Amino acid sequence: MGHEAVVKLLLAKDGVDVNSKDDTHYKRTPLSYAAGKGHEAVVKLLLATDGVDVNSKDDTHYKRTPLSLAAEEGHEAVVKLLLAKDGVDANSKDDTHYKRTPLSYAAGKGHEAVVKLLLAKDGVD
Repeated sequence: MGHEAVVKLLLAKDGVDVNSKDDTHYKRTPLSYAAGKGHEAVVKLLLATDGVDVNSKDDTHYKRTPLSLAAEEGHEAVVKLLLAKDGVDANSKDDTHYKRTPLSYAAGKGHEAVVKLLLAKDGVD
């Protein structure tokens, strides 16, 4: 669902911090939640907002990015949007012992289309 209309209203308010993190143990930004849940329309809105941090990491011990979360869940359209954003770190590593990348998460879950998208991005390994 994503509640696109509600997000539009919130983004229109003066002083809204698009990179604010929630108070749960995940400490994620709106972009991280939308990407991880596959809410394409909301991700588009957030990516079009000035100052959005496409590489924001959650404050868990994993330190996952929106791209990592979307790749793991196989959200092809969202991964495509994130990869098109200037400055996205397609090789960002999480903070686990394994230092997993978005490619590692997508491959591990068998998301072939997402793996292909990631491999098509220059510099992804």
